[in-house]
Amino acid sequence: MKNYKSIYLLTLISLLILLSACSDSTPTTGDTSEKTSEEKVQDNPNPTKEDEQNAENPKAKEGFVLPTEDLQKGDQNDNVIGLQEALIKIGYEIPTTGTYDKETVWAITDLQIQSEDLMITGKYDEATRLVIEDYQDQESTVTSGEGLAYSEDKPLDEETVELSNPFEVLALINKQHALPADYVPADLVFPDVPFPFVEDLPKKQIRQVAADALEELFAAAEQEGLDLYAQSGFRSFETQEYLFASYVSNHGEEEANKFSARPGESEHQSGLAMDVTSPQVNFDLVIEFGDTKEGKWLKDHAAEYGFIIRYPKGKEDITGYQYEPWHIRYVGVKTASEIMERDITLEEYLEELQS
Repeated sequence: MKNYKSIYLLTLISLLILLSACSDSTPTTGDTSEKTSEEKVQDNPNPTKEDEQNAENPKAKEGFVLPTEDLQKGDQNDNVIGLQEALIKIGYEIPTTGTYDKETVWAITDLQIQSEDLMITGKYDEATRLVIEDYQDQESTVTSGEGLAYSEDKPLDEETVELSNPFEVLALINKQHALPADYVPADLVFPDVPFPFVEDLPKKQIRQVAADALEELFAAAEQEGLDLYAQSGFRSFETQEYLFASYVSNHGEEEANKFSARPGESEHQSGLAMDVTSPQVNFDLVIEFGDTKEGKWLKDHAAEYGFIIRYPKGKEDITGYQYEPWHIRYVGVKTASEIMERDITLEEYLEELQS
């Protein structure tokens, strides 16, 4: 019996030793803790786009990734959904449509107005992204509508509405879309470009975002040996009212409205337009400017700096105004490039976005 017990104990001890050896034979490679997103990308010879985004921004795995590309009215993609979700997270009640729509333009505009250091454009850019990220990091929310309350455009008559968001860079201002009578851009500045007069008149001013681009445009024109001059920028509702009344008394309202806007319907009130000229036409604003070397260069290169020839030749039935080769309007490089390359108007461009 003792022999059987001894054999049993030896067998049991052997099994225990064998099990212990199997457990210790599992290979180790050092630290087995969870790897960071960046380490996963480095170890993975074929990282996915999601892996790369997670490595660049640790918020990705939390679902808070913000687009790194600029976005604007009409854009449609997953990046817009990400932006809309982020805006909802910080306090904006907007739909996640995947389209950079009126509500998204409003939310971005309102945020930019409330943030002192941002350009007010209605477009999503790097600076705006950083502000949204700051709200996320602090887990704080925006007082929605404190800068600009959301509303629909207000009908003024059977043909014209008053814009609810006059701040956005892609605002359409024409005979059917008017600016509020009391709208004066808060970011008007005097651009550092030549004028044919020395007085610091209000019409020298233009909005900051347009002024920066205008200075670059004029610097490029100067490098080409051109004599380009700015003539007239911002114009208040009251000034436009006086000018239009004067033209009506001399030409009649129907004729006057072919070359001059009714108060509220002038792009000059937006602070995004500038009339330009040259010594070759005695600094006048005349159609002949389009035939000068300055006028030809402007048409070919304005879009590179975010400007369009707002009232082009052959589009009078669409714009409602005569051909004005001297009138440039800031819309941003992306929009300006498409409009000028395709030889269309701002009206046509925005209509396509809505279709």
